[in-house]
Amino acid sequence: MTDLVDDPRKLYRHCHREALRWGDMDAFGHINNVQFFRYLESARVEYALVAYSDTVRSEGANIILADLSCAFRRQLHWPGTVDVYTRTVRVGRTSLGLEQIICLADTKEVVAESKTVLVWFDFDTQKPASVPERIRARLSEYERIRPEGL
Repeated sequence: MTDLVDDPRKLYRHCHREALRWGDMDAFGHINNVQFFRYLESARVEYALVAYSDTVRSEGANIILADLSCAFRRQLHWPGTVDVYTRTVRVGRTSLGLEQIICLADTKEVVAESKTVLVWFDFDTQKPASVPERIRARLSEYERIRPEGL
């Protein structure tokens, strides 16, 4: 457990690399807070493709974003690169709880932490639906640490 405390990246299997862009900066000369949410989104969508073995689409049933928070730990400046780590920590009847961290590339320095709730949603009925067994099974085999509820 000590290794996990020393390096939080070890909790995560999925890593998405994101280059910081000149246009991501604001008038204060640092990366604008809105960009952090875009980095998290890119990583979440890629994570769904890999971890759920499913594409994000707006037909049938799929995930929708229900809640998202981000705690900013330090400023980012251009030029640079970050790694966004994503994992599912909880699987409920109709929802999935995700945690993400953003680190300076190739370091364990966390610059932001995020918590997300995704809801499995039936676009035909416009109501939440049960998380499919295939997603539950896939997460059981994919994640380094078994999500709560599995």
